[in-house]
Amino acid sequence: MGANDLQDLLRQVREHLGAGPVDADTRQQLSSLVHDIEHRLGTGVMGGASQAEARLESLAVKFEASHPTLAETLRQVIDTLGKAGL
Repeated sequence: MGANDLQDLLRQVREHLGAGPVDADTRQQLSSLVHDIEHRLGTGVMGGASQAEARLESLAVKFEASHPTLAETLRQVIDTLGKAGL
């Protein structure tokens, strides 16, 4: 998986956020995190990726019961970040 795959996964996360009921705080956290990853992809600098992965995992756990598809997409983002060495 490469940057294009990651972009596709981030797009899916945004679509999930738009389609389902998510509390405002969680929506803001996830939107901020997705924006941060997209910004880092654009600049080619992914320092702090382990922090992003930890934040994504925390949100994935939060969504496990209420939004399982979103939780799975977040885990795919984590996996892609790791495989790409970002």
